[in-house]
Amino acid sequence: MFWSTGSDVRLVDGGSRCAGRVEMKHQEEWRQLDSVFTWSMKTAAVVCRQLDCGSAVSTRGYDGDEDRPAWVFGSSCYGTESALRECGESVWRGSQTSHVWEVVCSESVRLVEGAGWCSGRVEVRSDESWVSVCEADFDRLDAEVVCRQLGCGAPSALQGALYGEGKGPLWDKEFQCGGKESRLLACDTSESARNTCSPGSAVGLTCSGSDVRLVDGGSRCAGRVEIKHQEEWRQLYSMSIWSINHAAVVCRQLDCGSTVSTRKYGGDEHRPAWLFVHDCAGTESALGECGRVVSSEVRASRIVEVICSESVRLVEGAGWCSGRVEVRSDESWVSVCEADFDRLDAEVVCREFSCGAPSVLQGALYGEGKGPLWDKEFQCGGKESRLLDCDTSDSARNTCSPGSAVGLTCSGSDVRLLDGGSRCAGRVEMKHQEEWRQLYKMECISTWSMEHAAVVCRQLDCGSAVSTREYGGDKHRLAWLFVHDCAGTESALGECGHVSAAFNTSVIVEVICSDLLFQPGISLSSSMLGVSQDQQQGLQVFRDHSFTITCSIQPQYPGGSFHLTFTGSNTTLTHTLTAVNHSANFLFPAADHAHQGNYSCVYEVYVFSHNFTSESELLSLTVAANPLPGFIIRVVVVLLILLTPSTALYLCFKTTRKPAERESMELVSLHSSAEAGPGEERAAQRMEQEESAV
Repeated sequence: MFWSTGSDVRLVDGGSRCAGRVEMKHQEEWRQLDSVFTWSMKTAAVVCRQLDCGSAVSTRGYDGDEDRPAWVFGSSCYGTESALRECGESVWRGSQTSHVWEVVCSESVRLVEGAGWCSGRVEVRSDESWVSVCEADFDRLDAEVVCRQLGCGAPSALQGALYGEGKGPLWDKEFQCGGKESRLLACDTSESARNTCSPGSAVGLTCSGSDVRLVDGGSRCAGRVEIKHQEEWRQLYSMSIWSINHAAVVCRQLDCGSTVSTRKYGGDEHRPAWLFVHDCAGTESALGECGRVVSSEVRASRIVEVICSESVRLVEGAGWCSGRVEVRSDESWVSVCEADFDRLDAEVVCREFSCGAPSVLQGALYGEGKGPLWDKEFQCGGKESRLLDCDTSDSARNTCSPGSAVGLTCSGSDVRLLDGGSRCAGRVEMKHQEEWRQLYKMECISTWSMEHAAVVCRQLDCGSAVSTREYGGDKHRLAWLFVHDCAGTESALGECGHVSAAFNTSVIVEVICSDLLFQPGISLSSSMLGVSQDQQQGLQVFRDHSFTITCSIQPQYPGGSFHLTFTGSNTTLTHTLTAVNHSANFLFPAADHAHQGNYSCVYEVYVFSHNFTSESELLSLTVAANPLPGFIIRVVVVLLILLTPSTALYLCFKTTRKPAERESMELVSLHSSAEAGPGEERAAQRMEQEESAV
């Protein structure tokens, strides 16, 4: 930063100190400003504020005298800074003037505390200070002059205390404009008839912003963008990046719901257009709040098309792919009850917004909204292209309880990373018009940085961006030409860029995110009858017996190592082993109470020139006393229990034998004895004696 706190800025050759060509004083020398970055109304607003010249009315760039020296100044203003030096990156060098800038400020009137420079509390300059105006001294005709002077559309709201009260005295005169004057200072004034201005009467004004319309798209909510400037409608010609954020402002200004898509395409080069310079965040209520017509000397070579949802929108969400579902009913927007909106209906809405598949569908997810709810039930089949195409029926509910206004989150514009070994690493591909292609970006149109990579990683829920690079691709392979301008805070790529055309790949993009590894697994085994599971204490092993903790991970990248981290009551230790076949076994020969605690596996691998790690869930382990004596007693008891029934059955069988059976056996014995010889008879007698003994 080369500017000191005493750096100066001035406007020259514009007829007053509040209009003209921008000059800056640097190194004690005044030179014209040659800005190498986009110069917008936000930058002009800072110049007007620094000079205490009211609001920015217009700004434009034009070719300067190439023989005249200039300061080359890199500017990047949000519009809220108090001086130009606060948003200048640096004065790079002195140069000959090639492109200079002119700013016109309102000088005598301004709108403050509003949402943009087309809305706010009306203040006029009086005796070197700014004072508010009483509602009673300012009417609709006066408002028309102020809106015209500031380059905004017609007045849409005029009300006391609409934008606060301000401080100090109020303007002591009454304006008497005819409505056609070009400046408020050109209007007649008279002494105010009021004696006092009651609290809540400092007048606030909202102008409609630059007049915008969409044409040749089949409805008022779709088509190419046209702007009315100097009472003439012309196509909008944008030299800057045009993204979904800018399209969102158009849809909001036209009350056409959410943005469905936007694109640039070739126009009729013989047709005049308005050159529009813009820098929209996407939250503005009108295009005039974040851009201005700067030239009429252009032809429509690249024009802009916007398609809005018209009948449905998502509000209060993190981006245009999430929010509370609202539908248009009788010229107003109403929320939808959770009971009247199901998964198939959600699929249609997400498809209509080109936002992927539904991921969350829940009542009160994004607030309740105000006023009545939609009184019908949607009956989508899930394949319709628009919510308006779905059948509806009268709702079966009698009421919709608080907390039931349905909120929806879609997965976002389709983006994926390929050929990196993980869904969180690889070359960027986008799905557009139902076709996956590599992302291609042209250096002359936009740059690709870590901010853009951060959006990709966030959209894929892959953590933070680690690295990104561009490399040569196959020129014969089709890609989507993606034009973008990401701050890095967006939730999806579609929020800060758009597909411009199909192209042959020459330079493609790779992104590496931090969460590219799978989560490792952790398991335990023991030498003593396996491992017991205690519902209160987790896994349990027995003292003096060995156990093994195994760390493993799904095959993804070769090599790597596992770190087994142990956290006990008084200590933390880490053991490391090289991964073999994507696993490692940590052996503990004899368990004791020192091994009791929590274990986790951390897998580490070096890929894509970075070390990446991933941690498992915790494994909680307790060590119990050696159960061997008790185990022996249990074995003896089990054996006795097994033997007792056998003995009892045998004795029962002997004591309950029938007499007839005994007699039969005795007859058989006698019969056998009669027929036997002397030796056989003695044997038979001996058997009878043994049997009797039993």
